Amino acid sequence: MKALVYTANNQVTYRDEPDPVLSPDSVLLKIDAVGICGSDMHAYHGHDPRRVPPMILGHEFSGTIIAGPDQGKRVTGNPIVACGVCDYCHEGRDNLCANRTMIGMQLPGAFAQHMAIPVSALVDIPQDMDARTAALTEPAATALHAINLSMRAMHRPVQEGRALVIGGGAIGMLCAILLKAYGCRDVRVAETNPLRRASIEKHAGCAAFDPRAAGGGASAAASTHFVIDAVGSAHTRKAALEAVRPGGTIMHIGLQDWASEIDMRKLTLAEITLLGTYTYSMADLRATVAALHGGTFGDLAWVEERPLAEGARAFDDLDQGRTAAAKIVLRPH
Repeated sequence: MKALVYTANNQVTYRDEPDPVLSPDSVLLKIDAVGICGSDMHAYHGHDPRRVPPMILGHEFSGTIIAGPDQGKRVTGNPIVACGVCDYCHEGRDNLCANRTMIGMQLPGAFAQHMAIPVSALVDIPQDMDARTAALTEPAATALHAINLSMRAMHRPVQEGRALVIGGGAIGMLCAILLKAYGCRDVRVAETNPLRRASIEKHAGCAAFDPRAAGGGASAAASTHFVIDAVGSAHTRKAALEAVRPGGTIMHIGLQDWASEIDMRKLTLAEITLLGTYTYSMADLRATVAALHGGTFGDLAWVEERPLAEGARAFDDLDQGRTAAAKIVLRPH
């Protein structure tokens, strides 16, 4: 089969790879569409020691079962392969499974014509669902899980306050769209790429600004009820704490930097709620499929499609900021 393989830092190569080998509890998928995630870019830059080349990355996918039970059925899947027996799995928090492995990390990913996946990780989709839309299930579920988790911690409903999303990549874009769908009227996005800012304003329907510009539209200090850090750098963590108002909530999603200092004094004295989130549960994925299919996330016209064979250029374009698209979806066939 053909696959896009992470072969070295800042290098992915489209080449022949052995066909997947099925275990008794898995099926073979023909990959119909697969998205490039920020974590794939993180690995591409050599910043993720868990992803070691040569490796087939890719964990945002939709496909068709071509071997195993239910041949011909179209599906997406949970890239987190949970054990099903630990305490977290029994609590329905399979994203925190103590024994989890992950497609595109420990297991070969979806930047390929075919991929093996355990039956337990499959997620049903409407059979008329567009392949590109279905491939957005994973990142959209990350946004849904994060915002739903945040709303349980907020003093007042999210619809009543101001929201700031730091980072206009796919997760930031999806968070902004979902916040608007949930009824939050005042949503702003901080994004340094001017092409993405224009796309955010057009497709998410909210204001986007350059946080580096003097008076560039950032929320006044300590005035925002809900801040989402979809970047996760030392700088954006600091910016999130500066923007949030006393009693407000910060949701930390991004994982760009491993560690940084934060203003614990403000966190304490202003009674800020700081939350971390990791991916999604199977319930979140199923809810996200329904939301995507029902139009909650809009028409996804901001998503760009390219052939898998042109994947190396897609990675480079994302790296160099040459595209307005916060998400590029690759088509292997």
